[in-house]
This record gives sequence, C-alpha cells and structure tokens, in this order.
Amino acid sequence: MTLDDLYTTILSRKGADPDSSWTAKLLAKGPEKCAEKFGEEAVEAIIEAVRDDKAALTSEAADVLYHLLVMLAARDVAVSDVMAELVRRQGTSGIAEKAGRTP
Repeated sequence: MTLDDLYTTILSRKGADPDSSWTAKLLAKGPEKCAEKFGEEAVEAIIEAVRDDKAALTSEAADVLYHLLVMLAARDVAVSDVMAELVRRQGTSGIAEKAGRTP
C-alpha cells in the first residue's frame, strides 16, 4: 500500500457513517480533533524513538502517517500537493530552505 492508496481510502470514508469506520469517526469530529490525534501519535512515536524500540517505533510511525493523512483530508490538502512541495524543495539545503521562508 502506498500513501496515495491510503489517502484514497481515507477520502472514501469522508461522509461515511461514523459507526462504520474509525476514519469516518475521526473526520466527523472535525479537523481540530484530527490534528489533536495526529499530535498524540507523533508524541508516541517520539517516545519509542527515544526508547530505541524499533518495533514499537515502526508501529507508531505507521500511526503517525495514517493520522497525518487523515488530518490533511480533514483540511482538504491533497497528498499530491505535499509531494509537489517536497519535489520543489529537492536539491535545496534544509538550511537554505528554512532561511528562505517568510516569517
């Protein structure tokens, strides 16, 4: 499964019965709840990275990616737009890219 495949599945759950799908339930709670859940999962991934538990980090990383895509879907941000931004940044030093951002 690719991120595009997962995102397509998430989009298909928009407007679905929240009792039929965890994704539909999250989306029904609104973008703020989706963002909160993404943050929770990110913190859990950080904890497992610090613990150096590769299996747990792998699991939490999958949760982070899923919840990131749910958050993007909740705000109608396409994965293709995120990928295009990564392509735009390709070949640019992270230091240079950060320096070029407007405050």
